[in-house]
Amino acid sequence: MTVAAKICGINDPVAMQTAVDHGAAFVGLVFYPQSPRSITPGTAAKLAALVPDGVTKVGLFVDADNAQIARVFDEVKLDMLQLHGTETADRCADIGKRFGLPVMKVVKVANLDDVNSGNDYCDRVDYLMFDAKPPESMTGALPGGNAVPFDWTLLAGWSWPVPWMLAGGLDADNVATAVSRSGAEIVDVSSGVESAPGKKDPAEIRRFLEAVAEL
Repeated sequence: MTVAAKICGINDPVAMQTAVDHGAAFVGLVFYPQSPRSITPGTAAKLAALVPDGVTKVGLFVDADNAQIARVFDEVKLDMLQLHGTETADRCADIGKRFGLPVMKVVKVANLDDVNSGNDYCDRVDYLMFDAKPPESMTGALPGGNAVPFDWTLLAGWSWPVPWMLAGGLDADNVATAVSRSGAEIVDVSSGVESAPGKKDPAEIRRFLEAVAEL
């Protein structure tokens, strides 16, 4: 099985170049000010210029209004929108139609009911992502990028009419196990390739992508 990888939260040129040079199929740019990985549209435009054809540039938004998204679009050419907040299925569809791009909705998972909720979006989005739901006891939790995994076997055997990605606590050391237990064909990493929150480690990006390439 061929597994593709997304490196999310890229915020510097070295990390971006490392990701594309070592086989990332998707690269994520975060437009959520509360995140340590958040960047301005101007910075994003410079990073996007490093991305060759064939690598999908994904913009991550959290409950953003149309004006916020439009401000990014004024400066950055994106290929996909990742919605990581509490967006409804109708809101996802509206964003996709308004901005003319594929939409990926993130579903936050702690149990099987959460997994099943992905079905609510299937006819309104182009991709799903299953990420860990932060525990209630976690202080300062972000919508994603918390280095928290979930029970990957919850996804085993499920089938959706749209492609889906696995996220949440992945790194070079556990990605093979995560893929084996979940059946994921696309994996997403952010904190698992960082030396500190928001600081991408080129060596870890390379190690993660090499681990995925072996699957």
